[in-house]
Amino acid sequence: MTDDERRIQAKFKQKSWSDIKSNDSWAIFKIMSEFVEGFEKMSRIGPCVTIFGSARTKKEDSTYKLAEEIAYAITQKGYGVITGGGPGIMEAANKGAHLGGGTSVGLNIELPFEQHFNPYIDSDKNLEFDYFFVRKVMFMKYSQGFVVMPGGFGTLDEMFEALTLIQTKKIGKFPIILVGSSFWSGLLDWIKSTLVKEGNINVDDLDLITIADSPEEVLNAIENFYEKYNLSPNF
Repeated sequence: MTDDERRIQAKFKQKSWSDIKSNDSWAIFKIMSEFVEGFEKMSRIGPCVTIFGSARTKKEDSTYKLAEEIAYAITQKGYGVITGGGPGIMEAANKGAHLGGGTSVGLNIELPFEQHFNPYIDSDKNLEFDYFFVRKVMFMKYSQGFVVMPGGFGTLDEMFEALTLIQTKKIGKFPIILVGSSFWSGLLDWIKSTLVKEGNINVDDLDLITIADSPEEVLNAIENFYEKYNLSPNF
């Protein structure tokens, strides 16, 4: 234990250093440090598009190859690529960005399974997080668009958080593109037949979502969005 740790322990009157670290008040400092490091590094990355998707997708899967191709195409339009930093679709997207010579960012998080950073992230843009909510702030704040590949609960969580924040005008609007019409059709049908029908969302809220099946359609959706709203995809 360091002298600083002993002083903090005395101040908090805890029995051990582990007790202090588990204290809710003390956690604030860890949370603050993650925000500070994230803001400092992410504020320098330039315009980027985030690509989400399953960590469990295998390299031989066609969706893996599609994510790689989409990421490569995005870099050829001057954007960098942000992912969750792990395997599967995230690895494919970082690989495509790397092969395209573009910025390749990984927002990694420590998990008991699945997650380990992939080798295609720029060495100075590989960030580690303990808190999902801090990580999601970085996705929302520094992305000029979301490309959502097939995935699980985590992918759905990130997609619906973005939709909620845009719908409630807590963040500015940006393109949200779901890749794989056959994968997403069931969810979209349910949203239309249940959420819209029951009045839980407006039919206009569906305009926040674009469906794409190819790199060309993804790029068209991004470029059409910024042309339509006369916005520049910069910070």
